Amino acid sequence: MTILVCIPCLLTGGTEIQTLNLVQALVAGGHRVVTVCYFEYSDDMVARFRWSGSDVVCLSSTGVRVGGWRGIVFLYKGLRKVLKRYKPDVAHVQYMAPGAIPILLLRLLGLRQIIATAHTAADIYPNLRLVHFIQRYCVRAFTCITELAEQSFFGSSQLYSEDTPLKRRNHFTIYNALPAGFSIRRETRSFSQPITLGVVSRLEEIKGMDLVVPALARVRAKYPDTCLIVVGDGSLRTRMLQQAQEFGCVDGIEWAGRQPQEKLSDWYGRMDIVLMPSRSEGFGLTAIEAMANGCVVVASRTGGLPEVVRDQEVGLLHAPESIDDMADKIGSLEGDITLLQHYSEAAMAYVGQYSFERYSQLFNDLYKRLIPLNR
Repeated sequence: MTILVCIPCLLTGGTEIQTLNLVQALVAGGHRVVTVCYFEYSDDMVARFRWSGSDVVCLSSTGVRVGGWRGIVFLYKGLRKVLKRYKPDVAHVQYMAPGAIPILLLRLLGLRQIIATAHTAADIYPNLRLVHFIQRYCVRAFTCITELAEQSFFGSSQLYSEDTPLKRRNHFTIYNALPAGFSIRRETRSFSQPITLGVVSRLEEIKGMDLVVPALARVRAKYPDTCLIVVGDGSLRTRMLQQAQEFGCVDGIEWAGRQPQEKLSDWYGRMDIVLMPSRSEGFGLTAIEAMANGCVVVASRTGGLPEVVRDQEVGLLHAPESIDDMADKIGSLEGDITLLQHYSEAAMAYVGQYSFERYSQLFNDLYKRLIPLNR
């Protein structure tokens, strides 16, 4: 069948990586995939989607977002052209701002087979009545990336499997996955002092990056050889450089900048503990990438992270925005290498449930079971 994958932007975030996973999974399932991007895009990400086997249509030739009523008219005209050209059997809408409007427009344009995937929890939506209307009357399935997110939207949750009973309208959880080709480390990692901390993130406040250098400084007060690798870039880079000066950590930090996805395993291989002090996090792709490489994750107890990073089983959680608690958790691992080793081995065994192969199997099974019901 021909599947139209709809997304507001094609930049470099985790949502785009997961949408790329979806495209690759559907192409592997024998479907023709057309990705339509409404607004912002990068040439590199567009090229990656095309390389994965999808046609790509960018509605905005300049990559500029259009808001208000002009934006609705813009989307209507753009989607109408795409439907006329490609005649898709189903649309799979990535439910991020905007999310409901494209679904309503697709229904208005005559498309009845629609699946939606939400990439956040419900806390960013001021009113859930529209989401509930969409789920009950407009889409065949509304999938969420964690059970916590599904609970926040609908008050109940279930992980989708091949045995999940299907109704005319459905909601369930299909976890995000490791990027296609991202291998899970098999050999045991060995740890010894000094420990290397790492972050792989956009350097933004929502990711808690302003908390990292102060936490490093507190850890170095007891373990002075601890170092930090920063992979990523963003608006807080200058502030973090200033913090390194203020706290006397300049010699202990390596600034790697933004790195391509295919190089990340090499960087994770140099990190022992990966920090995720996010203030908000729908899922936490970095967490499963780090665990797949045998790193131990110390993450904020927020969003989907507690579901993904099982506290005191495969990693440790700290209080949101607490530099002291983050530093204490890091110090507890530095002071007990045996525990660090245990969490690393447990993480590598645990992270298999987030493999691309399992993700692909679940979505292709969902399409096979769900779409023919009304055809």
